[in-house]
Amino acid sequence: MARTADKIESLIADDSAMADALAVVYDRTDGGSERIEWADVNDDLTSGQWGRLIEKDVLESVGDEFRIADPDAVEAALDDEPTATVSTATPDVDADDDVEESSWTTWDKLAAVGAGGLFLGYSQQPIRNIVGSTVEIFIGPVDKVLPFYIVVLVVALLTGLFSTLLQANLMDMEKMSAYQDRMKDIQEKRKQARERGDDEALEQIREEQMDAMGDQLGMFKEQFRPMVWTMFVTIPVFLWIYWMVLDGHVAPGEFRIVAPLVGEAKWTAKILGPMQMWIVWYFLCSMSLTQLIRKSLNIQTTPT
Repeated sequence: MARTADKIESLIADDSAMADALAVVYDRTDGGSERIEWADVNDDLTSGQWGRLIEKDVLESVGDEFRIADPDAVEAALDDEPTATVSTATPDVDADDDVEESSWTTWDKLAAVGAGGLFLGYSQQPIRNIVGSTVEIFIGPVDKVLPFYIVVLVVALLTGLFSTLLQANLMDMEKMSAYQDRMKDIQEKRKQARERGDDEALEQIREEQMDAMGDQLGMFKEQFRPMVWTMFVTIPVFLWIYWMVLDGHVAPGEFRIVAPLVGEAKWTAKILGPMQMWIVWYFLCSMSLTQLIRKSLNIQTTPT
């Protein structure tokens, strides 16, 4: 009730005529117990007033009709005169209150810069040598006791686990859901306004859509934040495999693999267009193991 009451008081504070419009709706719905259509009130309400009541969720859709969402809040708002304090202290409550601006921390920005710098290793051999030899310190002992194709599978498992945990912890699913809910709400209001032929309400909804464009950027930033950290970890691992295969650090007896649907092939053999065997093997392992990790840990990486 408090949320609806705030919306009603804000409407009346912005336009005192909304109090009369709301009183008409309240009276013709018999105190909120009956449903109502635009045709029932178009003699006393303008299309803009009717659209504002729907836009602020004071009226909610029930098929082709509408009803007062919270009759008690409407009655209380009509009984009490809104004060100047309400108009200045109580802002227009809308979906924006539920959708906070997404912000990156300094560490997130540093990770993005670091991932960009590491990406240069694909074209710059000195960077690739530094990254490859550094990662070799940690993975080298495993490579000495396991075949190279198993080592690639192990690092694909670790990077898949890491990326899944990052998505689960860094991506705010509630905020992502709030972004989606607001856009769906705007689309529903636009659909109803078109059905009523309410041009004034459509114009207001267009302005709200323009304001909501910032939400699209916020959603993108929310999705990209864990991706930056994933790249910061997976790029060095990927560069290590690149360094091992193309710079000749794989043991001679392990330079071939027997892969499903391919058979025996060199790591540098082109399998899918320009994609070489080592790239295809890593991505197959990574994608399949990541899906298993998400299912087994019941981790949700998309908003509901």
